[in-house]
Amino acid sequence: MGPILELNNVVKEFAGFKLNGVSFSLEPGFIMGFIGANGSGKTTTIKLIMNLLHLDGGDISVFGLDSRRNEQEVKQRIGFVYDDNHFYEELTIAQMTKVVAPFYRNWDWEIYNEYVNRFGLPTTKKIKTFSRGMKMKYSLAVALAHKAELLIMDEPTSGLDPIVRSELLDILSEVIQDESCSVLFSSHITSDLDRIADYVTLIHQGSLVFSTSKEELFETYAVIKGERSLLDANLRPYLVGVRENQFGFEGLVKERASVERMTGGKAILERPTLEDIMLYYTRGRAV
Repeated sequence: MGPILELNNVVKEFAGFKLNGVSFSLEPGFIMGFIGANGSGKTTTIKLIMNLLHLDGGDISVFGLDSRRNEQEVKQRIGFVYDDNHFYEELTIAQMTKVVAPFYRNWDWEIYNEYVNRFGLPTTKKIKTFSRGMKMKYSLAVALAHKAELLIMDEPTSGLDPIVRSELLDILSEVIQDESCSVLFSSHITSDLDRIADYVTLIHQGSLVFSTSKEELFETYAVIKGERSLLDANLRPYLVGVRENQFGFEGLVKERASVERMTGGKAILERPTLEDIMLYYTRGRAV
């Protein structure tokens, strides 16, 4: 089986912004964290995958199908969880679900009711009375009820309390266990992705920085701390970003093993977080 999602040299231009030849793929049964600063192009990329924007260049395939020519087939098999509510707020979820369910040929009421009960969602209260967390849970219940093979989530944990966020992450870990579903999880809360992501894709100012496994990232990169005297011409090519002060420096290096040999124990090398990697790439440029 090939990739469940594949972007090849995707281009989208707006006034003052360009998504510049973005390429990455997601295999079945995995969670991909999609990260980058606000305005980097994450939401634009997701809208292109969903065919909500016109594609200026490149190709997008989902389940091996062209996402444009096979839009209806593709959307039958995708579940969406956005950071905003896209349901009619004056309806109850019982009423709203009766509107939504007929659109999906694989809708399963048993699965839907299982998640509604698990989430403790009140079926007779209007959606406008729901908290942000309850709205997110309802969106997820709808996505899972039609047996989505790809979940696309745009900042789903933004503004949620830690308990609800943890519950969501547990469910995502469960749904990929049988390898019949994959997740593209766009978020600026990188600690969530530290916990559950298998792969990480970073874009910055519309360009792809990397798309690789999380474990490879942690093997390749390291946070380095040491005296300023270590910042010589040999070390600087390995620096992604650096911050200096009168006492020393702290930065992010790639090719960790090479840097360890080069510094010979004179520097402290620590495992980075995804937040470290993102921030040094997007803000802490090497000098």
